[in-house]
Amino acid sequence: MEWTDGKCRCSWANPKNRRYIRYHDEEWGVPVYDDHKLFEMLILESFQAGLSWECVLNKQEAFRRAFDNFDLEAVCAYGENKVKELQENPQIIRNKLKIRAAITNARIFKEIQKEYGSFSKYLWNWTDGKVIYETHLTSSPLSDAVSGDLKKRGMKFVGTTIIYAYLQAVGVIYSHEDGCFLACKGPGPDREKIM
Repeated sequence: MEWTDGKCRCSWANPKNRRYIRYHDEEWGVPVYDDHKLFEMLILESFQAGLSWECVLNKQEAFRRAFDNFDLEAVCAYGENKVKELQENPQIIRNKLKIRAAITNARIFKEIQKEYGSFSKYLWNWTDGKVIYETHLTSSPLSDAVSGDLKKRGMKFVGTTIIYAYLQAVGVIYSHEDGCFLACKGPGPDREKIM
């Protein structure tokens, strides 16, 4: 694949989409510890189910406007009027089940925060704070375990494939492919390397 800046990237990155390239270069695989960002990414990943991440990413700003900038308290308080408003918003993915799941998942996210002190502590606890380095997978025993726990707590649209993509997105799993200019720039000495 030809890149105008001469950098090689992961095979999934679309060279014609600047937003996607920026996401690949600056966000994907970078460890996230901020609950607000972890919440936003969890909701966006749940909307990805059955679609491409590029499709969701292209609508990220519209999602932020529609979901009150992913303010957890606001989303937890959404009622039927807000569900209807979101369903009628042509700028986002208007799947009713996913919209309802986002509200349910927000409330469970908040419960996890109360239990662990933060969602970040809950999430990073699964790897003892270490980053897992692996490529070419769409699920793993880790994503199976996290997905199973979130489902048990009542979250929806959090199957193992969605959770694996989420873990990659927020840097718990570092998956830049061999040949990508970021492949050799792993997150640091604490990473767990699995090949």
